[in-house]
Amino acid sequence: MNDRHSPLTPTSAGSTHVATPGGARRHRRHSWMHEHSLSVLLGAMVLALLLAYSRADPTTHLGSFYGNAAADWLGSFVTVVATKFWFERGSPESRRPSKLPGIAPRFFREHSLTVVLGLTWLGWIWWYVRIDPNGKAGQVVGNIVSEWSQILSLVCFTKYLLEKGSRESRRG
Repeated sequence: MNDRHSPLTPTSAGSTHVATPGGARRHRRHSWMHEHSLSVLLGAMVLALLLAYSRADPTTHLGSFYGNAAADWLGSFVTVVATKFWFERGSPESRRPSKLPGIAPRFFREHSLTVVLGLTWLGWIWWYVRIDPNGKAGQVVGNIVSEWSQILSLVCFTKYLLEKGSRESRRG
């Protein structure tokens, strides 16, 4: 869309240019909640589902649903939040690496998303093997281990594999 005809033009840093009738633009800042509303909503969904699961009987259909849904929504939350803070070379969605090149080795700067997901996945596995897999927590943590495996695999797969018709696969 042409900027001259759009009343709101998004810019970086969570602000918008607002076109005035004379063609001049003024800068408008958005609230913190506006800038992070997706993360807040996903986090609230995870908390609501965990609360519902904590009060539900996991042997019922509804209780089982709450546990599985909590793990799935946690995966969505992590996907959104992780790409805000960590970088993966070759991913157009990830944030650019920190401007502090001397603090972390180059590999970590270029693959921090994979490193963080891998380490947290190992943490979930560590917890899962120490609890009863048929217990209330075990069911959810088992689903989270599976969810983390899927997220980590997708991050790695999308760096090297292509899909015909995908906008990201058209990158050189």
